[in-house]
Amino acid sequence: MNDVFLNEMGVVCALGGDADAVGRALFDTAAPANAATDAVTPGRPLVLGRVLSALPAMDDQPVALRGRNNALLRQAYAQIAPAVAAAIDQHGASRVAVVLGTSTSGIGEAEHALHQRALGQPWPSGFHYAQQEMGTPARFVRALSGARGPAWTVSTACSSSAKAMMSAARLLRAGIVDAVIAGGADSLCRFTVEGFSALESVSARRCNPFSRHRDGINIGEGAALFLMTRAPGAVRLSGWSETSDAHHLSAPDPAGTGAIAAIQQALARAGLSPAQIDYVNLHGTATRQNDAMESRAMQAVFGAPVPASATKPLTGHTLGAAGAIEAALCWLTLARNPAGLLPPHWWDGEADPELPALALVAPGESAARVPRHLLSHSFAFGGSNAVLAFSRD
Repeated sequence: MNDVFLNEMGVVCALGGDADAVGRALFDTAAPANAATDAVTPGRPLVLGRVLSALPAMDDQPVALRGRNNALLRQAYAQIAPAVAAAIDQHGASRVAVVLGTSTSGIGEAEHALHQRALGQPWPSGFHYAQQEMGTPARFVRALSGARGPAWTVSTACSSSAKAMMSAARLLRAGIVDAVIAGGADSLCRFTVEGFSALESVSARRCNPFSRHRDGINIGEGAALFLMTRAPGAVRLSGWSETSDAHHLSAPDPAGTGAIAAIQQALARAGLSPAQIDYVNLHGTATRQNDAMESRAMQAVFGAPVPASATKPLTGHTLGAAGAIEAALCWLTLARNPAGLLPPHWWDGEADPELPALALVAPGESAARVPRHLLSHSFAFGGSNAVLAFSRD
């Protein structure tokens, strides 16, 4: 049995500014508002998974550590700070590590600075080149927490923070550290929205996963952090696996070979059969190719439909933070959900007849039994596949 636990969790995303708010909104039976905005793409309104609540000020931080990405992390970290302080007191700062995932880091701040320069103005005083470095999130959380163990950032597109949690589990199982602050963050910026638009993968409406009418993703932002230790806690990271398609730079292997292997290996590590899984959080981007591949992978592994949903219509696709944020939704489903509700699948209800049928969770739907074992999928560019299994013992 894997003795790695997610003892505490902090999250901020389009659903809310802390774990309690996110939990309430996650299981709400009212349809998400998803108002379009041109805040990121002037003159082109898009539905985005924006964090609308005020974020912590960053003026007390060195310029190199400022920025929206780290402000999101600070908001998530505040929710687990007492538990981290207790872990440092118990084990020593050198025995607490930081492993995070991101794909944007401080690119938004760099965009603003470059725009100023293009207008012939000096570099903004609040800009430092290091803000956009991929290692900056881990440096920031390490400095914020006082942890002095290993610290690094994983950047493998949409599997980044799921892979960060796997790295944290390996550190713990190897005995290198006694606690890890693990998770990830990504912030909205024009670079990612325009990049996915160039691939014709962005929808102007609320995304519509697995529908015959699906036409692309909604980009989102947010952060989720966990304190992971070997001490028993609310949720156990019971299994994990990562594979690589080696198929295409951006498109998944249509047969889902790598995804199937990742799901099967995560189940095997957890010592679970497909029949024991109570719910699957699907990657569910609402792009033509990803949804087709994932539905085939689900059929290949599970055969009979298992309750499943894609939560990106609620949060947006938070890219490098998606694995951690969707892990947070699984954590809430297991740890703070006495009614046994499952995360709903918001869509138009018109299934694609070319895809294998999925048992998509309706708003307000409860599990047939008390949820004990959940899976979460993250499938990224370059065929980077990551699957996490969560259990409540």
